[in-house]
Amino acid sequence: MGKIKAIRGMNDILPQDTPVWQYLEKQVEAVLGRYGYQQIRLPIVEQTGLFKRSIGEVTDIVEKEMYTFEDRNGESLTLRPEGTAGCVRACEEYGLLYNQTQRLWYCGPMFRYERPQKGRYRQFHQVGVETFGMVGPDIDAELILLSARLWKNLGILDHVRLELNSLGSAQARSNYKERLVEFLAQHESELDEDSQRRLQSNPLRILDSKDKNTQAILAGAPDFLDYLDEESKVHFEQLKDYLDDAGVKYRVNPRLVRGLDYYCKTVFEWITADLGAQGTICAGGRYDGLVEQLGGRPTPAVGFAMGVERLVLMLQTLQSVPEGYGRIADVYLVAAGQAEQSRALQIAEWLRDELVDVSIQINCGGGSFKSQFKRADKSGARYAIVIGEEELASDSVTVKPLRGEGEQLRVRRDQLITYMRSLLIV
Repeated sequence: MGKIKAIRGMNDILPQDTPVWQYLEKQVEAVLGRYGYQQIRLPIVEQTGLFKRSIGEVTDIVEKEMYTFEDRNGESLTLRPEGTAGCVRACEEYGLLYNQTQRLWYCGPMFRYERPQKGRYRQFHQVGVETFGMVGPDIDAELILLSARLWKNLGILDHVRLELNSLGSAQARSNYKERLVEFLAQHESELDEDSQRRLQSNPLRILDSKDKNTQAILAGAPDFLDYLDEESKVHFEQLKDYLDDAGVKYRVNPRLVRGLDYYCKTVFEWITADLGAQGTICAGGRYDGLVEQLGGRPTPAVGFAMGVERLVLMLQTLQSVPEGYGRIADVYLVAAGQAEQSRALQIAEWLRDELVDVSIQINCGGGSFKSQFKRADKSGARYAIVIGEEELASDSVTVKPLRGEGEQLRVRRDQLITYMRSLLIV
């Protein structure tokens, strides 16, 4: 039997890459915390019926992409393909929605059987943000402002653009869909294969088509915004006013849609040109119909999801992670022999007690000074603390800069904390 490898499209994240993920996750948590959002942690596996009812049975996700299986009780279960349905299920199950407002977020892996490509995998990760109980455009604006602040903090705001649209009410969307189908039916033979299939099942998704011929046909299609109901028009104008007043730039894109019927009014996407074809890093919208669709009382809701892999790619491409972030250690301890190693273990623990924000690694497994210093350098540490025979005898250590910062110095043990603090704590 050959070597067992990871499943195609389900990737390991190796130690050299995890600092970028950790940096992104910490920035996300910090920004959401500052806006008063609470984290909810959801199961990876849900009943299959949850996604059939929320996403719809006649969709690519349900028909082609879900990982569905029967458990030992014969119950149909599915690895979650997205997070919103599970979040609504949890909120409804535990009574978090009726006569309440909620600002929630979650993160973790999602699963879809798609053709793996750069920035799109079969196991992929999302940060989801969901809000419930707020009907006005002010919460829509807050979500956009929140995401813009995150891009600013990550150093990528100048590399993304915001696109907006309104899908109106269910009736307005139905009226537009009817008119769109009439228009596209005249050109059915010229549409790409996917669009021909969607013409009856999910015609709004045709507006998303990347096929050039289909896009050329769509240039003459009716404009979604011409079919908006009055309430949705007012909502959309107020949202744009909020964004204008806050200085957030955007482009209204009447082709921006969602393929699921529970979406209404606001939809938005943050798009970048730095990732090739997979340019959407964040997509959101209002889904006032979903809670009721899943058996709850009518509840206004709006949220968004960010693709973690795509954001990691952006941070790596733009080199936006601060230099030195994710270094293995700040200080590396080198010891000459067994007695010196025992002293090094004691000193390392003492330093960790006193310098709580400093990462300290000790050489284990022996080796010559030369080999130990190679490991020290590989760790990224700024300083090595050396304990040889002389240092052991005189109850001292030698502090050696590893990054060209100052001179090597012998330091008595009782002065070490003060000296290291002066070097490391800014």
